[in-house]
Amino acid sequence: MLSKVVICGVDTSGLPKLTQQENEELMVRLKQGDREARDRFIVGNMRLVLSLVKRFWAKNANADDVFQAGCVGLIKAIDNFDLKFGVKFSTYAVPMILGEIKRYLRDGNSLRVSRSIRDAAYRILKVREGLEERDEEATIERIAEEMQVKEREVVYALDAISDPVSLFEPVYNKSGDTLQLMDQLCDESQSDEIWTERVALREAIDRLTERERKILRLRYYEGKTQTEISAEVGISQAQVSRLEKNALGTIRREIT
Repeated sequence: MLSKVVICGVDTSGLPKLTQQENEELMVRLKQGDREARDRFIVGNMRLVLSLVKRFWAKNANADDVFQAGCVGLIKAIDNFDLKFGVKFSTYAVPMILGEIKRYLRDGNSLRVSRSIRDAAYRILKVREGLEERDEEATIERIAEEMQVKEREVVYALDAISDPVSLFEPVYNKSGDTLQLMDQLCDESQSDEIWTERVALREAIDRLTERERKILRLRYYEGKTQTEISAEVGISQAQVSRLEKNALGTIRREIT
């Protein structure tokens, strides 16, 4: 995510680095309303934002947006910081910057996940980490046993916090020929084989007599019994059974 140097129009390689004394002096001046000191302080602490943004490199998020969210957190920290706190500004600012970045990543997700599910997922990750530290295999079954929950609850929670994947995500690339995820997806109900079978079935049914088609419709589409069909069609139940058997035999021969 942070492979580029210029983020949000800022050349991060040229960001100034303030000493502790400079930070303290600028903080005093900006709290007195000095706009120039405020601007210098913000730019001088962007390195702090950059160092925190790097923690989120694995997230499939835009670097500019994440850095911008971190700068919002930085400005909020500046506005809320009180010289009477008796702590370094960076100590106070880090949680606010991280909070703003995490809020952006959470709210910017196209899939809304309830807080209870996210909390459950993070507990699961904690348990998995503990199992791995004890050199135990962190399977779904083992995690569920450790947490005393059902396996499907573990799977559901972990799936809920997984990052969405674009259908245009490249999964293979060779000699400029890129295979995207969507190329590997298909609707099995609309495959060539299914479509051919449906055409063959339709043609086979068309070859039946009108009475045979009616019997099959009443039997398999309306769910009526042979006795009910015999009363409706006006023939015996034995005749209905014979016609149904003959019709099914004809269809079977036509499509095989």
